[in-house]
Amino acid sequence: METLLLPILVSALFVFVVSSMLHMLIPYHRGDAKHLSAEDAFCDGLRQSNPKPGLYMFPACSSMKDMASETMIQKYKTGPVGFLTIIKPGAPAMGKSLLQWFLFTILASFCAAYVVQFSMGPGAEYPQVFRLSGTVAIFIYALGYIPQSIWMGIPWKNTVKFLVDGVIYGLTTAGTMGWLWPAA
Repeated sequence: METLLLPILVSALFVFVVSSMLHMLIPYHRGDAKHLSAEDAFCDGLRQSNPKPGLYMFPACSSMKDMASETMIQKYKTGPVGFLTIIKPGAPAMGKSLLQWFLFTILASFCAAYVVQFSMGPGAEYPQVFRLSGTVAIFIYALGYIPQSIWMGIPWKNTVKFLVDGVIYGLTTAGTMGWLWPAA
């Protein structure tokens, strides 16, 4: 596997750079999150309940039986219904998030290289390495967003944008793997 270190690290770096360019230079992700019309009042109410960082659902019920109660059904009908993610207060920790994203790109590249290594081995031709590593990388980068639209209500248009991003990242990984794949 040590011969795969260069393709893994370089493809991870290229995906990191491409993702940075997509998110900073192209404005198509800027409207992904909407603003609440009464944000200050909403945040004041949340501060009073002092929620810990985590994922919250509202209205929330404690069991499936509770979900079917008239009270819960009325809460669902009346709304609002949703999920809320609370993070630690303070300025966004971009450095930490970027580091975690880069480590994820390394993991994705490692997984793609692992599958190609054990399917084809060293000396595989560029088109075969491109096809298989790209397929694995696209699966990793793109498909995980679909359940968030299914179960968490993330708008499908957001998911489609992230699917496009995932295909771009997968093709970036594929091209780099094919280019730097070790000879036999």
